[in-house]
Amino acid sequence: MGMPAISRRRWTAADVRAIMDPSRHWPRYELLDGELLVTPAPASQHQLAITALLTLLDPYCRSERLGVALPSPADIQLAPESIMQPDVFVVPRALIPADRPPHWPEVTWLLLAAEVLSPSSISQDRVRKRDFYLSKGVREYWIADLDARFFERWTPEQDRPEIVRDVLTWHPAGAREPLRIDLDEFFHERCLLKRYL
Repeated sequence: MGMPAISRRRWTAADVRAIMDPSRHWPRYELLDGELLVTPAPASQHQLAITALLTLLDPYCRSERLGVALPSPADIQLAPESIMQPDVFVVPRALIPADRPPHWPEVTWLLLAAEVLSPSSISQDRVRKRDFYLSKGVREYWIADLDARFFERWTPEQDRPEIVRDVLTWHPAGAREPLRIDLDEFFHERCLLKRYL
């Protein structure tokens, strides 16, 4: 998610970190190819989708000893002078110290990055961020389209996304069993506010 700021200056990672306020989650700042991306607070539906995805991914990643699933805000630097904050992402077990959670500078690649589309983020999520993540070693990139009710699934080997409308199956290397996400349940139950009331 994200939309370019009006300024055309070339930003550095130090510039962006200087304006980040650790006491506030929003606006969210990202840095891609010298451009500052500023994201306002999202709608509640967007956050419910992130919560639903996280509650499916994290137990699976832990039980399969793949790593840990986390939500942003974050400070992921997959390349010099970049700062990315995917909505949900999986830090591989190999990067997690035995005695503590990883520090952001230690997260140098991801098993998975996922974005939930917002009106202001469509072109960034579907083109620029996709290209960046897949070129920097991210194994899979997912885009959840809440309006169209499907997931786009990208891997570095693909020229086009796999459009998934029924069951999203993820079987990363090292996992004994795949994760299967019933998208009808995901979109019609987990992402609806009434489920939480």
